[in-house]
Amino acid sequence: MDVALRTRALRAADELEGAPAEEILGWAAEEFGTKLVVAASMAEAVLVDMLARIRSDIPVVFIDTGYHFAETIGTRDAVAATYDLPIISARPQLTVAGQDAVHGADLFRTDPDLCCRMRKVVPLDRALAPYRAWAAGSRRAESAKRAGLKVVDWDARRGKVKIHPLAAWTDEDVDRYVAEHNVIVNPLLSDGYDSVGCQPCTLRGSGRGGRWAGTAKTECGIH
Repeated sequence: MDVALRTRALRAADELEGAPAEEILGWAAEEFGTKLVVAASMAEAVLVDMLARIRSDIPVVFIDTGYHFAETIGTRDAVAATYDLPIISARPQLTVAGQDAVHGADLFRTDPDLCCRMRKVVPLDRALAPYRAWAAGSRRAESAKRAGLKVVDWDARRGKVKIHPLAAWTDEDVDRYVAEHNVIVNPLLSDGYDSVGCQPCTLRGSGRGGRWAGTAKTECGIH
């Protein structure tokens, strides 16, 4: 474990709590430069837009699971065409057909945790490997499990600093930023989906209620 890096993260968590999201992301960009990467789910491009206003050389990683809605892929493509930022699509080692051949069809139903690990967690881990810090758009308001998010934290499993610039934002804060900056938004958010994941595991619903509906699963394991 990088003790000095962990110490910097914990100190920044205290110093930046309550700071504007732009200041938190700006701190991360200044502190880590191109050793910072931003993860984007392509529900909306708020964090990407914010990053583009700070620096143009910090990459954005999107996990292309092979199970996304067409609208999500379209949002990724629109973001890549709009912003002068490196966009990395992290993909699983197995295609969907390859996974079906090895593990049986519809692993997302028979073993959703394994499916998420192979198609989301492992690809992200590989994509994050060269970096010292990563930022994500997770917010406390999204679920009870995220209520304790720190604006800066230590990702012990990956040995990296993790930044949540939008941790304290409400849904209204997101909507306001989108309107003020004309931010790209996944059209599914206007079609009854409050949270967008893989197509087979996402239903229309409020909050994260449409994710893995009918199961006890509420997180994919990334966070």
